[in-house]
Amino acid sequence: MGNSTGSTVDDLQAVEMHLWYKKFMTECPSGQLTLHEFKQFFGLRGLDPEANAYIEQMFRTFDMNKDGYIDFMEYVAALSLVMRGKMEHKLRWYFKLYDVDGNGCIDRHELLNIIKAIRAINGNENQDISAEDFTNRVFDRIDINGDGELSLEEFVAGARTDEDFMEVMIKSLDLTHIVAMIHNRRHSV
Repeated sequence: MGNSTGSTVDDLQAVEMHLWYKKFMTECPSGQLTLHEFKQFFGLRGLDPEANAYIEQMFRTFDMNKDGYIDFMEYVAALSLVMRGKMEHKLRWYFKLYDVDGNGCIDRHELLNIIKAIRAINGNENQDISAEDFTNRVFDRIDINGDGELSLEEFVAGARTDEDFMEVMIKSLDLTHIVAMIHNRRHSV
């Protein structure tokens, strides 16, 4: 009686999960997405080197067991986190994505390359402020100890207080076109 809303939500999630599964298996019948298929899956072709490196890093971050493939569960976990996850979890995931060399901090070069890649992918290369100036501004604002690297703590705290930086992160994983693609194929699959 009192749980009717919960089962409706569960039903909705089950329908959505089924749609994601059909989309995934239609695009990737083997059940394992390679880097090449990942780029095709999300319509990412002809990227410049920075954008390509960013997409490869995103693939490696989604590939949680590091076997060189993204299986359906990794795909769902990543989409779920990006689309519905709590801000704290998203920020930790963004940090992992941006920490390209995996050393536990983000340096200026890593952040600069991410900013350039995001702009190239989103078609926002002509901004009021250059990628270099934006990177410097982020570091000036959130690199609390001034060591030229952002720790996880600095990154999370800075993202929560710097609206410009938060907006860039949100754009870096704007998956609205993917949700639309899944929704549009609901009737065609």
